[in-house]
Amino acid sequence: MRRVVVFGTTGSGKSWLAERLAKREGLRLIELDALFWGPDWQGAPDELFRHRVERETRDDGRDGDGWVVVGNYSGVRDLTWRVADTLVWIDLPLGLVMWRLLRRTIRRAITREDLWGTGNRETLRNAFFSRQSILLYALKTHRRNRARFAVDCQFLGKDKTVVRLQSAREVERFLASA
Repeated sequence: MRRVVVFGTTGSGKSWLAERLAKREGLRLIELDALFWGPDWQGAPDELFRHRVERETRDDGRDGDGWVVVGNYSGVRDLTWRVADTLVWIDLPLGLVMWRLLRRTIRRAITREDLWGTGNRETLRNAFFSRQSILLYALKTHRRNRARFAVDCQFLGKDKTVVRLQSAREVERFLASA
């Protein structure tokens, strides 16, 4: 396991798992959100985002050139999944995802956590009273993501090790044994 992609729906614990896996395995952590988002929640143009991802995942022949990529961006999946040897899909039930996402969002809003060094912050107003609510987004995309990821794993992951984690217990077991 030298090139790992951790993916799953919003709030499933992708970053949490990726950080621990990267640290334990001595791999570089690549957060797609950090490569995509700029100040004022402005997303990078497609070409720039793809360039950043290619640069970060490039095999330049260095020893220890392994990494863990975390994120769901379909626009760069061809870049990350193609060179990965392992795909880790966190596929938790909607209720657990929503509970975790609610706790995370409230914590981030209260602490005013700066996300990815961009100056972007989550707010309670956006979380609960906006059409751009991360909570609403998670509700609307959970089922669709599950179906899409199942298809993608079947076709894009056929020559990879694919690990599908469907409970908090399975996530903990995977982290302990990986």
